[in-house]
Amino acid sequence: MPKLDLSQVPVKTGSIYPEPYASMVKGRSSLRLGDAGGLTQFGVNLVMLEPGAMSSLRHWHMAEDEFVMVTEGECVMVQDGGETVMRPGDCAAFPAGSTDGHHFLNRTEKVAKFLVVGTKAKREVATYSDVDLKVEIEAGKARFTYKDGTDWTGPR
Repeated sequence: MPKLDLSQVPVKTGSIYPEPYASMVKGRSSLRLGDAGGLTQFGVNLVMLEPGAMSSLRHWHMAEDEFVMVTEGECVMVQDGGETVMRPGDCAAFPAGSTDGHHFLNRTEKVAKFLVVGTKAKREVATYSDVDLKVEIEAGKARFTYKDGTDWTGPR
């Protein structure tokens, strides 16, 4: 595979989250580098956060490992135990099944970027720590439920 030309990798914006959560990640975009390189066993994404943006709802993965490395700017990693400032070169790892939800915030005036590497499980369940929401992903299709497994119809 030749060197990836990042200028040719489509920028992904938006979210699969239902509203009102999709609007909460406005200002987040990513380059799906693993997909652009033809990788199928794990994902590699370069995430860009505009000033004031949030990477995701705070979440944890049942079946997928996730690794993050900040490449530019500064982010705040939020977990159950509190907040940690992350700068270029700082890394974090989130093993599958660990229930310590996480996400990243950009509280600066400059764009922040971080690389995310994660498993591509055939079936995945992610649970959102701070809201009553869970997603099940299988065969590329997402199904949102409440944490008790009932179909999601909106915030309760």
